[in-house]
Amino acid sequence: MEGPGKEADDGRDRRGLGSRAPEFVRSRRALHLSWQVGVFVVGLAVVAAGVVMLPLPGPGWVVIFGGMAIWATEFVWAQLVLRWTKRKVTEAAQKALDPKVRRRNIILTVTGLVIVAVLVGIYVWKFGLVLPWSIRHQ
Repeated sequence: MEGPGKEADDGRDRRGLGSRAPEFVRSRRALHLSWQVGVFVVGLAVVAAGVVMLPLPGPGWVVIFGGMAIWATEFVWAQLVLRWTKRKVTEAAQKALDPKVRRRNIILTVTGLVIVAVLVGIYVWKFGLVLPWSIRHQ
């Protein structure tokens, strides 16, 4: 029988932290270590691909969090990082739904669009519909 704060038989505590490897893998130390190395390498490859996608076209942050989710299947530190991230994203989403914040964001977006439209208008007025790299010294 286990108490409220003790680990369950499968190596996870009540909050679901710990390895999610199959029981036959967890029961053999060498196999479990190999499993952890494999999970780490696959997660590292996915996180590295996400980091490469940050400056390049692609869903960089989504892929990075996918790699973190892979790590979270085996490592408690990754599970805690994902929980913290989910909490912060939820807080940010709730804050974004606040009417004052929404109004401010709409005002900033409209102001930015007006500034961009004015700059494009000045460019078209001065140079016409010519691409910037086609402009000869005018």
